[in-house]
Amino acid sequence: MSNNSHMKGKKDALNAWLENIQASGRYTFTRADLEREGPVVERTSVWRAQRDGRLIQPRTGFFVIVPIEYRAVGAPPVAWFIDNLMRFEEKPYYVGLLSAASLHGASPQAVQEFQVMVPEQRRPVRAGRLRIHFLVRSDHERAATELRQTPTGSMRIATPEQTALDLVRYPAASGGWDNIASVIRDLTPLIKATELEKLARAQEDVRPIQRLGYLFDAIAHAEEPARALASSLVKRAHRYVALEPKASTKNAKRNERWHLVVNRAIEAD
Repeated sequence: MSNNSHMKGKKDALNAWLENIQASGRYTFTRADLEREGPVVERTSVWRAQRDGRLIQPRTGFFVIVPIEYRAVGAPPVAWFIDNLMRFEEKPYYVGLLSAASLHGASPQAVQEFQVMVPEQRRPVRAGRLRIHFLVRSDHERAATELRQTPTGSMRIATPEQTALDLVRYPAASGGWDNIASVIRDLTPLIKATELEKLARAQEDVRPIQRLGYLFDAIAHAEEPARALASSLVKRAHRYVALEPKASTKNAKRNERWHLVVNRAIEAD
C-alpha cells in the first residue's frame, strides 16, 4: 500500500469514528476515548483534523467535533459541550450572568462570550470565535440553578432570580449598569418573589440586594420582587452604599428605602 493510500485509510477511519460519535448525539470525546481506539485512529489523523477545522481542543485532552455547518465560526455552540467539558475537568459550574439571561430570553445585546460561574479560578477557553469566560463565585454551592436541555443533553444554568442577583454582583462582567438595568427589566416577568426572597436571605453580602432592589423600583417598576428584597433586609444591618462603587458620591441623591447613594444615572435601552 502506498503512503498516500495509508494516510487516506487512517483519515477515513477517523471520519467514520467521528460520525459514529455524532450519530450517538455527542460532539465531544477525550484523549482516553481516543486511546481506547488503539491503532484504528492515529494521533496524526487527529492533528490533521484539528488543522482542517474538523476538531478543536479547548482543553488539553478534550476534543469537540465541529459539524460542517459550524466550520465558518470554528466551533458548535458552547451549550452543546459545556457540560461535558466541566465533567471532564471534574468542576462544578453553572452558566450565569448575560449568558444565563440570554437563555432566559432577557439579554438585549448579542453576548460575545459565554459566561460560566465556578468556585475557583479557571483559565478562559477559546472555542472558535467565542470565548468561554470563567468567573469565580466563592459561595458557589448556594446558587440556585436549573437544568436546561440542549441538542446534545443538558447544562446547568442560573435561575432567573439567581441571574438577577449575579448581574448586580458582577457589574463589570455584565456590561455596566445601563445594560444590567435593561436585562433586569426583561427578566422581571420570570422572577418569582418567593424564590428571590429565599436567595436574598441566604446571601451574606447585602449590597447586591440593595442595588437590585433599587433597579426593581427605578427601572422595572416591579413592586412584588422589590418587596421581597426589602423583606429579606429586615433585621439585617445595612449601611448606605454607592450604586457605582468607583464613582464619586459628592452631591449624589440618597434612596432611603434601599440605603443607596444613587451616584450615577441609569438609562435602560
